[in-house]
Amino acid sequence: MTQTLPPAFLAAVKDLLGPKGWSEDPEKRDAASTPWRGTYKGETPLIVRPASTAEAAALVKLCAQHGVAMTPQGGNTGLIDGGTPHGEVCVSMTRMNALREVDPFNNSMTIEAGATLVTAQQAAEDASRLFPLSLGSEGTATIGGLISTNAGGVAVLRYGMMRDLILGLEVVLPSGEVWDGLSGLRKNNTGYDLKHLFAGAEGTLGLITAATLKLFPQVESASAWVICSTTDDVVKLLALVRGRVGDSVTSFEIIPGNAVDMVVADIPTARDPMPSNAPWRVLMDISQTDGAYARSLLEGALEAAMEEGLIQDAVIAESETQAKAFWHIRETIPLSKRAYGTALNQDIAVPVSRIPAFIEACNAAVRGVLPTADFVIFGHVGDGNLHYSVVEAAGADAPLLKAKEAAVTRVIFDTVMAYGGSISAEHGVGRLKRDELARLRPPAATDAMRAIKRALDPQGIMNPGRVVTV
Repeated sequence: MTQTLPPAFLAAVKDLLGPKGWSEDPEKRDAASTPWRGTYKGETPLIVRPASTAEAAALVKLCAQHGVAMTPQGGNTGLIDGGTPHGEVCVSMTRMNALREVDPFNNSMTIEAGATLVTAQQAAEDASRLFPLSLGSEGTATIGGLISTNAGGVAVLRYGMMRDLILGLEVVLPSGEVWDGLSGLRKNNTGYDLKHLFAGAEGTLGLITAATLKLFPQVESASAWVICSTTDDVVKLLALVRGRVGDSVTSFEIIPGNAVDMVVADIPTARDPMPSNAPWRVLMDISQTDGAYARSLLEGALEAAMEEGLIQDAVIAESETQAKAFWHIRETIPLSKRAYGTALNQDIAVPVSRIPAFIEACNAAVRGVLPTADFVIFGHVGDGNLHYSVVEAAGADAPLLKAKEAAVTRVIFDTVMAYGGSISAEHGVGRLKRDELARLRPPAATDAMRAIKRALDPQGIMNPGRVVTV
């Protein structure tokens, strides 16, 4: 339900932000309340767009004074209903998009929360450095949103999650005070590491306004498309490759054969790099500062894997264009699932060693609830993160997935936990997974999170109803 805004609050906000800093336009409010997939619908009485940290702090202070709840929003590319307002004021960070500093000798940059990921990537490249986070929505997703959800992407295996790429943060606390924690330090052992508290908090503890991020040397990649018979072979292949080339493995993605067929059927320009009846593909990147050396490492690893019988066949990209074509297949899978009409998508993680057993057990458990179920299972197998999608079998006479969605979800989550996993690997918790997480998480963990929320946000105005209920 949309909250009614006090007239004094509304007048003060309009005066503070000026005509460019707020909107009550119904079309704009509707757009801000509709996530990109359109799978659910929110609402907001007002969009506010601070242009500086000072404006953001004054805005939050007004919200605290008047008891007005707010939902921070970046590019609105989330998947777990974390940044879509449901009656709250929508705090769009898109005007706070400045690149404040790039320090190539410290391998760091300071950038505002509303800047897109591609802006950060380009700024690093302009300084002959690399900002390694990479994901499909990088042209729209913003730095603040990526930090708030602790985003992952395809390079986690080598560089870690978004949390691992943060050196410091600037955050407006729920009181309106500003914590200036921007720092280029890699060693700072002075008590609680607050930046990690806000990373992954989904805007429930404060409003991130800027970040100091790690940069790395630029690298050149060699990419391979590999055919495998079983998920057990895929896991053993990962171990073999890492054993030979170590952290040069940047990405290691698992792709089912049915997903390749689905993309090729859906996208006229897509081509299967190596047609095969085998059920699994692996897309891997090996990166070094010297591209020729990266390719030689990849060739040696694939030769060893072939000798051990872990792969049926493989092709190494001969150009950047061919490598991009490999990745186009992988990145198009989420959109091409629309061919099934109905899909239940879960972002989960289990220990890498348990992926084969988990997939077998979870598929069987889901079919116990929904015998017509089919599966599109892909993702970042290098770090145990699977995008586990249950789809209605092609040609099903009586579609049942929608009706059985809750039961199927419960079976998936219970199986994930039985295999020592997590029901959210890189997309966050939001509203969609909040209650299930509370059911599955140890009570002590939930109690600790509630205590932190109450301490920092006693009025409950910062993105209420996400992550944990108070």
